[in-house]
Amino acid sequence: MSIEIKDYLEKGAVVLDVRTLEEWNEGHVSGSKHIVLTLIPLELEQIKSWGKPVIAVCRSGARSGQAAEFLSNNGIDTINGGPWQNVDQHV
Repeated sequence: MSIEIKDYLEKGAVVLDVRTLEEWNEGHVSGSKHIVLTLIPLELEQIKSWGKPVIAVCRSGARSGQAAEFLSNNGIDTINGGPWQNVDQHV
């Protein structure tokens, strides 16, 4: 899993945190973007406009898994990074 994260970071992937604002404020990956999971469909065009692969993260990996599946189904190269700390150690 971490090899995949490292590969994506090397490709210039955007880290997308889908947790709540309260969770985000408690700590997040430096330079990551924050869009709450429920708002992902509304922000799809913005995410596409980044023109980069995406690593979705959350607290446990469940919500980021949902986000990654949705984004992948909509043509965005996305992986589930799981808990945000998984990615933070590689940044």
